[in-house]
Amino acid sequence: MLKRLPKLFRNFYFITTVIFISWMVVLDSNNLIARYHLTSKLNSLENEKEYYEDKIKEVEKDHNELFGDRESLEKFAREKYLMKKETEDIYIVVEK
Repeated sequence: MLKRLPKLFRNFYFITTVIFISWMVVLDSNNLIARYHLTSKLNSLENEKEYYEDKIKEVEKDHNELFGDRESLEKFAREKYLMKKETEDIYIVVEK
């Protein structure tokens, strides 16, 4: 039966290499498929981390504006929350 197989498939080194590659791709706990999924999740989490770091900087900037002097507090309230004095009218211009 072994005589029918081509000589390459009877070679010890070829059989060992095929077994090793199949083990690394499918069977091992650190196989290539799991490593690909972990790498993609790591990239996703790094992008999310950058997003939240930018948001933290934005919130810190708003915090410094809010708790600065009285004029900056008033400016912040007018721009962010559309607050006004009793004698004022607000017109919101929406550009298309």
